This record gives sequence, structure tokens and C-alpha cells, in this order.
Amino acid sequence: MPAGSPPAYTRLNVDERRRQLLDAGAALFAEHAYEEISMRDIAQAAGVSKPLLYHYFPSKIDLFKEAVAEKAAELAHLIEPASEGTPLEQLTNSLDAYLAWIEANPRTWSKLVQSAASLPEAGDLIEGFRQRTMDMALARLTNGGAPRPALRTTISGWLGYMDAAILDWTEHRDLSREDLRDLLVAAFVAALLSAQEADPAITLALDG
Repeated sequence: MPAGSPPAYTRLNVDERRRQLLDAGAALFAEHAYEEISMRDIAQAAGVSKPLLYHYFPSKIDLFKEAVAEKAAELAHLIEPASEGTPLEQLTNSLDAYLAWIEANPRTWSKLVQSAASLPEAGDLIEGFRQRTMDMALARLTNGGAPRPALRTTISGWLGYMDAAILDWTEHRDLSREDLRDLLVAAFVAALLSAQEADPAITLALDG
């Protein structure tokens, strides 16, 4: 990346400075591959010296992990469904919020998912987010009971399908957000029916 002008320093308190550095790093990670960015690039983007950046974040991966964790927490809050409504209604509302965030931050999301393939730290954070999503879905479908293996496997597979479908959507943008949401819900229902066909002992709480 091209070198910028020498940083102009501004005195900030600890929290403000940390926030500034995280925002600068997150903005770069959303636009460039992880390996393309150096700590010098982040320091220049934030308008600070490299020693000051290293004072707050010992390495690039430390800054990246914190930026990813923030985004994962933000998404986890967004998809947490309201207590009212059936599980399918709650899923539809959660997907609306999730897709709206991705629509507003398409490059951030795609870079985040793509980085998981090459960075174990990113993969662990994203997998943790997906695991919480799966646990939330299973808890509502089973009224808090332990899911049968076929159901657990089905939900895990649907989450992978959802990631692939959203990546395609962010690349091509030839479906509306509502159409994608409806497609994901339909695939979810079809997956549940397949799980029940494979294991008739599966009972689901779809109506409340």
C-alpha cells in the first residue's frame, strides 16, 4: 500500500485512542486482504506512530482479532430474536437484520468470511459466532431439549449453505434482500423436513 504523509498526533484518552486504532484497522481489513496490510499501514491510516500502535496492539493479528470479535458481537446482538412469534417468524426477523447489516457492510462481511479460510484466529471467531447461531436455533426448535444428531447435522449444513448463498448475493446482487431471505427460510424448512424424514423421532416446535 502507498505510504501516506507523516502522522499528525492528537492527544486522546486511552479508550478514545484504542477506538481510533480499531476503527482504522477495521476499515483497512474491510477493503484489503489481511496479508496486504502492515502495521505501518494501520498506523498511517490512524495518524499515529508505529510504536504507539504497538503499545495498544502487540501484533496485527491481535488488532484483527479484536476487530472481528466486535463485528461478531454486533451481529450476535442483531440476530437475537424477540421473544414473541413462532420460531420461523423469529428466524425471518433475524435474517432480515443479518442481511440488512451485510447489505450495508458487504465488503466487511465478505472479507471476514474469506479470511477464515487462511487465518485460524479468524476461523475460530467466526466458528464461535456460527456455533452460537446454531445453538440458538436448536434451542428454539426443540424447546431447549437436546437435539437429535440428524437435526444438529441439518442445522449445521444449513448454516454453511447460508454463508455460500450470501457470498454469492454480495458478489452478484441480482436478488433483492427480501428474495434472499425468503430463499434461506425456504431452504431451512426443507432441511428440517429432510431431517424428519431421515429420523422420524425428531419433533419440532415450529408453531411457538
